[in-house]
Amino acid sequence: MLRSLKKLIGDEQQRKIKKYQKLVITINEMEADLEKLSDEQLREKTTYFKEQLQNGKSLDSIKVEAFAVVREAAKRVIGQRHYDVQLIGGFVLNDGDISEMPTGEGKTLVASLPSYLRALEGKGVHVITVNEYLARRDRELIGPVHEFLGLTVGLNVPQMDQETKKAAYAADITYGVGNEFGFDYLRDNMVYSASGRVQRPYHFAIIDEIDSVLIDEAKTPLIIASKTQVNANLYYICARVVKSFKEKTDYLYDPLLKAVSLTDDGITKIERAFGIDNLYDLEHQTLYHFMIQALRARVMFKRDVDYIVKEGEVHLVDMFTGRVMEGRSFSEGLHQALEAKEGLELTEENKTQASITIQNYFRMYPTLSGMTGTAKTEEREFQMLYGIDVVQVPTNKPRIRIDREDKVFSTTEDKYRAVAKEVQRRTETGQPVLIGTTSIIQSEMMAAYLDELNIRYELLNAKSEEKEVQLISQAGQRNQVTIATNMAGRGTDISLGEGVEDLGGLCVIGTERHESRRIDNQLRGRSGRQGDPGETQFYISIQDDMIQRFGSEDIEKFEHEQKLTTNEDGLIQNKAIHPLIDRIQSQCEDHNYAAREYTLKLDDISNEQRGVIYKLRNNILDGDDSLRHIIPMVEATIDDYISSYFTDDLLPEDWNIEEFSEQIQQILPTFKPFEKRPEDVREIKEHVSQFVESYKATIDSLKENEGIEASGKQFLLLNIDHHWQQHLEEMGRLKEGIGLRGYSQEDPMRIYSREGFELFSMMYKSLQRSISIQFARHASRLIEELKEDVSE
Repeated sequence: MLRSLKKLIGDEQQRKIKKYQKLVITINEMEADLEKLSDEQLREKTTYFKEQLQNGKSLDSIKVEAFAVVREAAKRVIGQRHYDVQLIGGFVLNDGDISEMPTGEGKTLVASLPSYLRALEGKGVHVITVNEYLARRDRELIGPVHEFLGLTVGLNVPQMDQETKKAAYAADITYGVGNEFGFDYLRDNMVYSASGRVQRPYHFAIIDEIDSVLIDEAKTPLIIASKTQVNANLYYICARVVKSFKEKTDYLYDPLLKAVSLTDDGITKIERAFGIDNLYDLEHQTLYHFMIQALRARVMFKRDVDYIVKEGEVHLVDMFTGRVMEGRSFSEGLHQALEAKEGLELTEENKTQASITIQNYFRMYPTLSGMTGTAKTEEREFQMLYGIDVVQVPTNKPRIRIDREDKVFSTTEDKYRAVAKEVQRRTETGQPVLIGTTSIIQSEMMAAYLDELNIRYELLNAKSEEKEVQLISQAGQRNQVTIATNMAGRGTDISLGEGVEDLGGLCVIGTERHESRRIDNQLRGRSGRQGDPGETQFYISIQDDMIQRFGSEDIEKFEHEQKLTTNEDGLIQNKAIHPLIDRIQSQCEDHNYAAREYTLKLDDISNEQRGVIYKLRNNILDGDDSLRHIIPMVEATIDDYISSYFTDDLLPEDWNIEEFSEQIQQILPTFKPFEKRPEDVREIKEHVSQFVESYKATIDSLKENEGIEASGKQFLLLNIDHHWQQHLEEMGRLKEGIGLRGYSQEDPMRIYSREGFELFSMMYKSLQRSISIQFARHASRLIEELKEDVSE
């Protein structure tokens, strides 16, 4: 069944490629005619295409000629002519799929084709990259081609002012960093004036390195936070307390789930340290939170792997790229717990104001497409979450790189020693070597082994990020040895120096399998670009972090059953070790996919709630009658009061009419108590409704005053934001404890969905009640002010 399904998918891929190849033939036939056009005539094609679309023609009917025009413009403006395979890649993107093209195939130029075609619709195209350097580079390289053809091009990067951002989004094509687009969406839903928004409705997006953006970064939600004062002493004390904790005695750590929990002994230690009876009492909830964060900081996060300390500050490191994540910090006190662990001065704590997952942000685009050298291994995830296929585009020149079988060692020391010897052997001939590592610590350990053999090298990790692009681009020069984290310089071409082809091209050595085959393949793809020679090989050990985390029991079983044999260098001779390593890596991939799926499912619940709040906010912002939202909230609050005070299980003589009347007077200032005691609920509703009608008339009279509309908007938005932020905090606490609830034999996701809905319903009722009560006071003040103005 699986084999026939794969064959079916493969056949469909081939059909797509053949269809695109026919279109490429047509483009090539147009080339001679287009070459004869003057620059002005070529530029006029843009106006012609736009008119065609306005007259009812489809994009499909003009795409071949549009692609041909872009190719001709690129030849004239930047001196680059699209290869046939790049045209095929462009068609893949235009159809809303992922174009898988190996490193060096010119993906940046590919994006110029569909971005031009889709921009002709006038709705905006977003070309998204993984970092600011690549966004600026692509805008500077491809932007002039589009501008030559009469389109506007913008750039969206962090730290831009509002007007510049607005102009960038108003452009036909906007280049930028993926996270920044998401943060702008959140910020747009926090503004207090419609003119404060920078984005317009989503249309079409092309994501470069789409696997990095939609998969590697997908476990970390985008969060906008405000700063709050921290209790520094408590953080330092908690850091000191957990320093003495022992694993399995005071706490348990699950390396697969990356989760810590306290044992009974650990809880007792905390209770003694703080002189309390029960850590789980409600009054000690804050202390429990601080202790758990201190324990996480100590156990789950390693210096120079997950973060670095630079100039007295904690900087987070992206585990997939090895880059420092500028401007990013942990929320809910975890960042301060790391600072306390390192004995640093504490920064202010982040309190969530708005958040969204990467997946839910990008699913808002009607058409999403992307490019990468490695996506096939994650095709199932792309199809399930985004409904997009991966199409493998043929290479421009045949690949002649040699990918050698992994060498597996019994210890990490043996592995590093073997890598150093191999590097020494290759540098004797002048062949360049790029050594890929998975963390800063690993890159520095590798450097120490090269130092022992007096081998000169360039070390590139998050501590030397400024030199990243320059060092990576030089990695193919003769005698060059470069140590880098696996993803360093992604998007940067490595050109071979003079005579390097004769030496076998660039040799890439991986020092550890990554948590994804895809990232291993990206490292291999640094060598052998555009038909260049090259060679790759991974040197790994059974002590490596990924293998120990996901396969320690499998390795133990293998050692026991197979009787592990090694040579004098510690190289494992058992051939069966290779399929075992592949299986462990596959288990790791499955686990990470499940973690991303879990994060998304949690956010899907929040996403529905976010949709309700943002829709309400936008209706208020975009409308010219904000006060019309008040009466439905007042009516809903009154209904709530009626259903809670006059329940079916109470007799009319037991009704607390006086207290009910006091509550109603808070939201209907002119409300008069009942002259005689009501005997059924219908009487109560009729009596209250008179005053609701009177209140409506009062609010209508206020609308005539221009200043009141603006203050009404402000009043409503402030209330909504206050309650929404409190709700996000409640949802955060619910999420924090939801994993433990699985032990009660009930699906944690179902609990989170049910209790999250209850929290949201309570919050929304509280929001309506708060607005109703506060606006009644607000309205009374406004009426008094209006009376004073009239009397004057």
